Amino acid sequence: MKERKIELELEGIEAKIVYHAYKGVELNTLLVFFREKRRVLSTLEGYKEVKFVANAYTPLSLSRHTMKNYWEFQKNFPLALGISPEEITFLSTGVDMADLAVCEKSYQEFKVCCLATAGAKGNALRTGVDVASYVERDGNFVSTLGTINVIILTNAALSDGAMARAIITATEAKTAAFQDLDVRSTSAPQNQATGTGTDNMIVGSGKNSGKPLQITSGHVKIGELIGFSTKTAVAEALKKHDG
Repeated sequence: MKERKIELELEGIEAKIVYHAYKGVELNTLLVFFREKRRVLSTLEGYKEVKFVANAYTPLSLSRHTMKNYWEFQKNFPLALGISPEEITFLSTGVDMADLAVCEKSYQEFKVCCLATAGAKGNALRTGVDVASYVERDGNFVSTLGTINVIILTNAALSDGAMARAIITATEAKTAAFQDLDVRSTSAPQNQATGTGTDNMIVGSGKNSGKPLQITSGHVKIGELIGFSTKTAVAEALKKHDG
């Protein structure tokens, strides 16, 4: 498999884009490797202790299949990378990893990295205003074009609650990026969008010694770093993919 390394400032973490195939379809995947297992929180899989996190580009020809059989994809896709499904949590998107955006922020000993892909032309919406188009039953639903995938990594140890709160902070930052770029709802362009209907996120805790941080809101420095890195990365990713 061909690879392209991504340089990160965070210690104990390696990142690269891997070019490979799944079921005969050419893919590229952002693959992040931890030298030792880390606690992560995924909006798809919940809390998990893993050595890898990833964001996989799945072209439309494959995504239509995977959305109808997503749990099969969750199990079999890691094997295409030579990784046990228990060792990884990952997201998937219709956005090529060529459009990946990376932003790192730091304050004193704290470091945060956001890796984001973003496409909003196909299913941007204003949550709480726009009506839904699909219903999930028995794990099946219809996929649409457009997804904001965000991976947040830090050197700071985070409590479970802090990891969950980080999702709120990063989501608010993502919405701020949408507002600054004036991204509009796909189905109701008179409404400013807050995201897409398929957005997902992974937050990874660091392994530093000491008591885990309890708060990741914008009132504290770690939350500021999460917010600033996410807003910057999402805005850059939207510009790369959507123009």
